[in-house]
Amino acid sequence: MEPDRIIVGDCVAEMAALPEKSVDLVFADPPYNLQLGGDLLRPDNSKVDAVDDEWDRFASFADYDAFTEAWLTGARRVLKDDGALWVIGSYHNIFRVGRILQDLGFWILNDVIWRKTNPMPNFKATRLANAHETLIWAAKSRGGRRYTFNYDALKMANDELQMRSDWTLPLATGEERVRDATGVKVHPTQKPEALLHRVILGSTRPGDVILDPFFGVGTTGAVAKRLHRHFIGIEREQTYADAAAARIAAVTAAPADAVEVTGSKKNEPRVPFGHIVEAGLVRPGDLIWCPKGERWAKVRADGSLVAGELTGSIHKVGAMIQSQPACNGWTYWHIRTDQGLAPIDVLREKMRAAMAG
Repeated sequence: MEPDRIIVGDCVAEMAALPEKSVDLVFADPPYNLQLGGDLLRPDNSKVDAVDDEWDRFASFADYDAFTEAWLTGARRVLKDDGALWVIGSYHNIFRVGRILQDLGFWILNDVIWRKTNPMPNFKATRLANAHETLIWAAKSRGGRRYTFNYDALKMANDELQMRSDWTLPLATGEERVRDATGVKVHPTQKPEALLHRVILGSTRPGDVILDPFFGVGTTGAVAKRLHRHFIGIEREQTYADAAAARIAAVTAAPADAVEVTGSKKNEPRVPFGHIVEAGLVRPGDLIWCPKGERWAKVRADGSLVAGELTGSIHKVGAMIQSQPACNGWTYWHIRTDQGLAPIDVLREKMRAAMAG
């Protein structure tokens, strides 16, 4: 399979030609089926450049549902077993999409509210201003192989606070907006690169292949290239595909070492403290210390600790000494070095490095 390419054609037919279980992530921005009944006018009677293209028109909800089931079925076939799917929509279609993807066996992980900082007003003043869109993040199946989730990377991107499921981001405007030679925007629903950056950062690894079956003007491809991911874009409109190709060609990939992200210790090999003792990095009878060096415990041959009348694991004894319900013994207990006290976690990292090497 050739990655980093744009395929011009129908997404259902073109996905059928891709190898089974060949992509790591699908990001889909399908037609919303907006069901516009006529021109949308501003208070001054000027026409709003709304989505009235042929590709967004469906004869009925049944037709839209059949189309949705067809492309989701194709996406599920090409996803690896540990792959995942993101799909974005509005109130016009996202609930229908959600029901169908559940029926097909996808397992919903989150719905994310993209709150727009600069939404279009409701010019008719007949409804609330539509200021958000919804993304669904789903694993290929429930209980299947573990999907990629770079939890710590998203937490770091959010000033070390857990990333929430409500994202406040602006629309694609200014220099980011793809325009033709006359200055007219090429695509009416171009998504912002910030949105794709967050999706790709959080749910893929460098080198992964991302499929976008509704490629448009190539936001997925542009961000994928910058972050050292591969992409396959499928787009039925030649005008959009040409604009996407030119846009992506102008993207400069980030340095390879700059796309490495904060890793999670949950994904690292488990190293019990007893293995540290077995390896001789700490020996039976050695003392380890609390962070201030005021209290100590003696290490035993099985990796347990003794501190006066207290015995148990590094976590249990650390908790009992502090009269706390729990303790992370790896960060509480320290060894003495020439540079002063250092947490025993440095020994665990040394073991992990040896295991990886």
